[in-house]
Amino acid sequence: MIGAGGHGQIVADILRASAQCDRTLEFIGFLDDDRRGGRPDVLGPLSAVRDVAHDAVIVAIGDNEMRARITVRLAADGERFATVRHPAAIVSAGAEAGDGSMFCAGAIACTAATIGRGVILNTASSVDHHCRVGDFVHIAPGARIGGEVTIGDRALIGIGAVVLPRVSIGHDAVVGAGAVVTRDVPPYATVVGTPAAPIVRRPHLNLVGAGASR
Repeated sequence: MIGAGGHGQIVADILRASAQCDRTLEFIGFLDDDRRGGRPDVLGPLSAVRDVAHDAVIVAIGDNEMRARITVRLAADGERFATVRHPAAIVSAGAEAGDGSMFCAGAIACTAATIGRGVILNTASSVDHHCRVGDFVHIAPGARIGGEVTIGDRALIGIGAVVLPRVSIGHDAVVGAGAVVTRDVPPYATVVGTPAAPIVRRPHLNLVGAGASR
């Protein structure tokens, strides 16, 4: 397991739960450049990956860009990536899941959904029929994705957000927690609210000397 932080511990729990049904599955431990206070299950830094006997790795890091960067680097070194599913997740036989994706407890991927590499479907999130989810996307706990939605690479769908059917979310976009997305979101945009709208940054006001004329 690459990453021993909060998300890494969730994915380790998925593996332990899965191992109860599949005795051939064994979780060995974490690799993390932050040694996490000397925890015994952190076997070393990321650079030690070749020193630990293993069949596959999972990059369990919540940050999309970092997860993508580390995955690409490990893939170039010939690593294989596990796809993990909690026993309480529901993944349709008609759905496709890319290498290194993570389906947490209660996550649902419906028929004809295409899930890219290194995607996180977090706790109790759902992706409906015929969706196309790009690589290294994070769909946060409780988010609901309607049918025929397209989500670009590295996008983040916040906790409890709702994306209505046939909407497109651009790559590297962020949908805020609880937002309801009713229309397409361009790449790199951040949208919040109901209905979701882009965050507009107000110009900085220079207040130096304010009140000097009093």
